[in-house]
Amino acid sequence: MTALADALVAARQFNRTLDATPWLATLQDAAQAYEVQDAVASALGWFEAGTVPGCWKSGGGSRNVTLTHAPLPPAGVRASPAEFGDLALHSPGIEAEIALRLGQDVTPAMAATLGHEDAASLIDAMAVSVEIVDSRWHDLAATPALLRLADSQVHGALVLGEWQPYAAVDWASQRCETKVGNSETVVREGTHPLADPAWLLPIWLRHVTRHGQTAPTGTVVTTGSWVGVLPCRRGDQVTAEFAGTGAVRLIV
Repeated sequence: MTALADALVAARQFNRTLDATPWLATLQDAAQAYEVQDAVASALGWFEAGTVPGCWKSGGGSRNVTLTHAPLPPAGVRASPAEFGDLALHSPGIEAEIALRLGQDVTPAMAATLGHEDAASLIDAMAVSVEIVDSRWHDLAATPALLRLADSQVHGALVLGEWQPYAAVDWASQRCETKVGNSETVVREGTHPLADPAWLLPIWLRHVTRHGQTAPTGTVVTTGSWVGVLPCRRGDQVTAEFAGTGAVRLIV
């Protein structure tokens, strides 16, 4: 696993991609993939030692699958409107999402007993967000899930809109409009894969606190795409709007 972490660090440092073939048998489970995540973050100095990262991605294709998580490097987390010409991106894609922000500290003991019905009470604000997904793997479609997870769950960058007070939303009728470059606007309604972005909070918080650390007030998590992954190119202008919640704008 150390060699894999070193390879991913070098890929980021030298702006290159990796062939997954030599690494196919490296990881046996998600715990090992998370160890690689942590090793890469430590080597690149993304977070102060001993602290909980301030921004995360979390999610999955449905409530019936194992959710995955990754801390996000701060240099790529920006407020809307944002521009990313300074970042190395290889094959970027766009995901329109809702981000949530903790309104109180969450200890490991609290996270251990947290139920889905209680989770929303921990949130003080929400915002429209756009994740630029990207990978250090050369052929992402052929790369196994554990290797994707080790590579920050194929994260590139994140844009956050203005924070709004968190309130109960009829997510089943929530409308989302996303436009990438000159492509037609993609319109979706009620398409969050977990039906409610807050549903993932107990699972995510147990992951964040698994080493005995408290997730502090203000920690942010973006919660999964309403539009799948939309292709984009460098220089594309992107807008995403969630009716009644907000909008973001960025240039890839």
